[in-house]
Amino acid sequence: MKKMPLMKEHFMLVGILIFCTIEDARSLDGHYTLPNVTHLTDLFHHQTLNQAFLTSFGSSNIHFGNNGSNVQLTLNKTSGSGLISLNKYNYGFFSSAIKLPPGYSSGVVVAFYMSNADLFPHNHDEIDFEFLGHENGKQWILQTNIYGNGKTNIGREEKFRLWFDPTEEFHQYSIIWNSHHIVFLVDNIPVREVENIGVMSAVYPSKPMSVYATIWDGSEWATNGGKNPVNYKYEPFVASFGEMEMEGCVWISARSVPSCSKGGQEGPSTVDPVEGEDFVKLSQQQKMGMDWARNKFMIYSYCKDPGRFPVLPPECRMR
Repeated sequence: MKKMPLMKEHFMLVGILIFCTIEDARSLDGHYTLPNVTHLTDLFHHQTLNQAFLTSFGSSNIHFGNNGSNVQLTLNKTSGSGLISLNKYNYGFFSSAIKLPPGYSSGVVVAFYMSNADLFPHNHDEIDFEFLGHENGKQWILQTNIYGNGKTNIGREEKFRLWFDPTEEFHQYSIIWNSHHIVFLVDNIPVREVENIGVMSAVYPSKPMSVYATIWDGSEWATNGGKNPVNYKYEPFVASFGEMEMEGCVWISARSVPSCSKGGQEGPSTVDPVEGEDFVKLSQQQKMGMDWARNKFMIYSYCKDPGRFPVLPPECRMR
């Protein structure tokens, strides 16, 4: 995943632009009435990770458990580690329950994302959940991002603080990706929607992608712009993944179009995450849930960063 270094002046400006609700969002001990939304994760079966994924890197730091239904990915001085899905998908619903490393975690990056950089190295697409470590282990930052058609010169990042401690127990992180929109969800609550309309259509991820789960050293940029690198005195850093769901159109390279299938087997899905009613647009409840999440917990948006973009990306000017 390509990351671009940011200037010191940019970070000063970001500090000014952070929303006034950040103090509320910082309190992990706060009690929040969570929005009532449909639990989309209840609609799909869980994948067996050791059958649905291959090793991407760091095989010695990958440990499957519970008959392959969950996995621990470790970062230490030797290596990070990661998995790549056996199948590639062209649209669908993708979700994992994740528990992040506790304690000091500066510079550590845990990622659950989709990419086709291996197939299209100069014209790739990407949809990212990235978790950025912190000096205070409870204060992980959730970053979402998308790239389309190789347009990596513009990072479309949005950052959130979470309303829970992500190191204490598993929480669900999900992606809806189809021809209508991309939606990022945390415990089934939408936190971001990217619609495939207007100027976004030219940079909208549209080519088959693999699913990745990784942990790695992001010392150069992840925490306070690289000021707080990974301190291996606190290793190992262990991220746990489970309840993996990958439901959509499996891409078969021998065909000119993807084939919708369930669990990698030929045949129609019993629930179609590409065009089904629950997936083509947000319900009123989901919209209210997204407003709640963004108003209380979003701390950075590329569309509110004129220091980084003197001329804001065109989709920002449409909001």
